Amino acid sequence: MNYLLDQLDQSGGVCSARKMFGEYCLYYHGRPVGLVCNEQLYLKDTEPGRALMTHPAEGAPFPGARPHLLLCADDWDDHHWLHQIVRATLDALPPPKPKAPKRPATKLR
Repeated sequence: MNYLLDQLDQSGGVCSARKMFGEYCLYYHGRPVGLVCNEQLYLKDTEPGRALMTHPAEGAPFPGARPHLLLCADDWDDHHWLHQIVRATLDALPPPKPKAPKRPATKLR
């Protein structure tokens, strides 16, 4: 995970990861773009991301998950391309939904 974050940081990306369910969720500029499971990066499937791959591979990070674009650890060596595909994925995702305002707590009788 540290290697992946270092590769993305070399290109000026603002990346972070959060441990979830024994694996990691990858965030780029504060928004989730993929998952890292079993030393493989599963990016959300977007047309711009798919277009940057010469032979797009799909995989599911866990049983029952939607198909994602699969990038094996060997694909992480080219930090320029890695940054490009992660950035393209982020740009193609819909904007986050605004959070609903918190309602005041009601008293129980």
